[in-house]
Amino acid sequence: MADGPREDGLTPLGAAPATAWRVDATRADLVRPAIQPRPATLPAGAKAITVDLARTAMIVVDMQNDFCHPDGWLASIGVDVTPARAPIAPLATLLPVLRAAKVPVIYVSWGNRPDRLNLSPALLHVYNPTGTEVGLGDALPANGAKVLEFGSWAAAVVDELRPQPGDVEVAKYRMSGFPDTPLDSILRTLGVTTLLFGGVNADQCVLATLMDANFRGYDTILLEDCSGTTSPDFCLQATVYNVRQCFGFIANSADLIAAIG
Repeated sequence: MADGPREDGLTPLGAAPATAWRVDATRADLVRPAIQPRPATLPAGAKAITVDLARTAMIVVDMQNDFCHPDGWLASIGVDVTPARAPIAPLATLLPVLRAAKVPVIYVSWGNRPDRLNLSPALLHVYNPTGTEVGLGDALPANGAKVLEFGSWAAAVVDELRPQPGDVEVAKYRMSGFPDTPLDSILRTLGVTTLLFGGVNADQCVLATLMDANFRGYDTILLEDCSGTTSPDFCLQATVYNVRQCFGFIANSADLIAAIG
């Protein structure tokens, strides 16, 4: 519920002012309120782009202990998580600026069911190809936390980027954050049209979510310094190329901070 009754006696009805109705016992006003644009212009390669901060949200993908912490899942199977930790510092600088500018921060992270009924054998096979390895939902050898299971330490966002009051958290079960999740409904309720992206892995879950957003008609901007991957360098290069060529824009968080001013 939004604010209380206005002078005309109508009460806002809805979780977000941008898309709320106003109602009373005999009337329903479906006219959404005008949203004052808050433009911010920043460089994005060969073009300058102007975004409306009033209709923009930040999507932080998979900055979780299992991917980024030295005691997490990837590190436990011998992956160097240094590249996955690279986005932590720029995100830690950017997110408070976005919150102060009233840009929603949305964490989209793996959060599987304990019974794994939402995971197909094909998906389980990706992470446990022999059936005997530590895969989704299995216990980490070091601390027993369940890999990417909702509510576990393993699935939690790293301490440096811990969600703050007012942030939105969405659990996902695929590389993309859209299938089987409320992400699209949340964004439409917020009145968002432009999405900023950061997180890991840039060439997998970040890209899949960004592409699905693009297919649904959202403007998409990949913040390159806020994204990382433990894949080979050419994967990140291909991701940046494909986003710029087909799916949106490439920008930098420092330029965005300067544009917000």
